[in-house]
Amino acid sequence: MTDAEFMDRAEALLNGIETNCDRLNEEMDVDLDNQRIGNMLTITFSNRSQVILNLQKPLQEVWLAARSGGYHFRWVATGWEDSKGLGSLPSILARCASEQAGRDLQFTSLSS
Repeated sequence: MTDAEFMDRAEALLNGIETNCDRLNEEMDVDLDNQRIGNMLTITFSNRSQVILNLQKPLQEVWLAARSGGYHFRWVATGWEDSKGLGSLPSILARCASEQAGRDLQFTSLSS
């Protein structure tokens, strides 16, 4: 994948996550504050904990940092998969966000 293709997919992913945060705030009345600065997206929960997603263009990876740890995702065939085989980015993001929010949160239709 070229750097341009990576950035297109990664930007679409971050945009999809932002859209999901807005949807969750409206539908579930959760207090998610999402802030995007360049290639980094920070989701802050009502308890002040954070999940941070960061694009690593030289490595063509998306990094996710949460209370439960750090994850590195690479594009594999049709989606973002953890480099250690721990799962897809949407499922790991949902798990981490749910743990930190104290309620079940699902991230759907994340653009690739």
